[in-house]
Amino acid sequence: MAYLLLILFIPAAGIVFYILFGVNYWKTKLYNKKLVEDEKMLKTLKKEMEIYMKETVSPTDLSVESNKELAVMLEKELRSPLTRRNKVKLLLNGEEKFPEVLEALRNAKHHIHIEYYIYEQDEIGEQIENILIQKAKEGVQVRFIYDDFGSPAIKKKTEERMRKAGIEIYPFQKVLFYLLANRLNYRNHRKIIVIDGQTAFTGGINVCDKYINNKPGKLFWRDTHLRIDGPGVFYLQYLFLTDWNFCSGKKLQPDKLHFLTNAAHKDDCFLQVAASGPDSEQPSVLFSLLQAIYLAKKEILITTPYFIPGDSILEALRIAALSGLSVKLLVPGMSDSKLVNAASKSYYKDLLCAGVEIYMYQKGFVHAKTLVADGNLSIIGTANMDYRSFELNFEVNVLLYDKAFSEKLRAVFFKDLEDAEKIDVDVWCKRPSYKQFPERVARLFSHVL
Repeated sequence: MAYLLLILFIPAAGIVFYILFGVNYWKTKLYNKKLVEDEKMLKTLKKEMEIYMKETVSPTDLSVESNKELAVMLEKELRSPLTRRNKVKLLLNGEEKFPEVLEALRNAKHHIHIEYYIYEQDEIGEQIENILIQKAKEGVQVRFIYDDFGSPAIKKKTEERMRKAGIEIYPFQKVLFYLLANRLNYRNHRKIIVIDGQTAFTGGINVCDKYINNKPGKLFWRDTHLRIDGPGVFYLQYLFLTDWNFCSGKKLQPDKLHFLTNAAHKDDCFLQVAASGPDSEQPSVLFSLLQAIYLAKKEILITTPYFIPGDSILEALRIAALSGLSVKLLVPGMSDSKLVNAASKSYYKDLLCAGVEIYMYQKGFVHAKTLVADGNLSIIGTANMDYRSFELNFEVNVLLYDKAFSEKLRAVFFKDLEDAEKIDVDVWCKRPSYKQFPERVARLFSHVL
């Protein structure tokens, strides 16, 4: 509808805008080959997982049983295995994430695989770069993928230094002028580190100093990341290898050191990975969030920095609230994008009227992407709750079927609410038209924000 209105009122500019941003010709052409290659890689993963499953499968946890339809869907659609014997660690903000990452990188023995949307050449970026260069000199295989749009700093001297040190580094897609619009449209928003096939990191935190809250007067960034040790690393490794073969043009074949079947831990967290992008047959990240909402019986707690949900998520949340579930949504009070923030606000009225409680974070900018359902299912990852993450970006989320972990993330959510203001439904609905009109206009552009 937005494209039709644009073409109707601004014919020439509207047509050009639609050709550049509205046609998914990259999705239908560029990624078809990648999908075929991914299928070949998946066969290797399946063989390794069969060995693991024979050794570790036993009766499942109650958290899995209450969400078994979700686990079955991801296994059927993505062939993403449900793994157990995982040790997981919740990492809040850059000050908790980066010390863990630096230590794990220093301890790498065989390989380091890194894939990031934003990698800045600042203090933390230089620390990581120095470790990667040192490990490459020690003989550790270091492979690095960066998004060409999100990490412009790497394209200059950083990439050259890394290559000279023996690090293999490639942009996921080079942004060329004549292809600019659509290549910008499809971004690799994943944040993945895999070390020696047994340790992985993923979540919302990019490599950038702004995520570290260590300086007075600096904008506070609230974000969430995850460390995984165990077989849950397998699917993240698979994602990296398929992305690597796509952007490097190489045919790297996985070996046993990429998928360690002896990586099981005494800790017994069940987890699964959901991933999707322009190369996916189905929007699996969206489907997994929808299924998590529909399976909830008592409570749904969502944190997201960008909330442009589309009809399916909007209806699911309204149905949940109208059915008597406690549904709470934490969004930024201040945002790094005024246009996205305005579009997000256009959805609040429908949710508030259905009984959803919406809180606006005031301490700083909340950038975390999490969901907790019934205190036994947690979702942490890179995907925002918006159209871009569901349809345009390459994203990855981790689903944790674990009561102890979910209770910990639930406590973090309610701690964040202490620094948030609850929106009063009556006050919100009575806002003057001059405030609501820009939000409705911004909503028309939600598909390209």
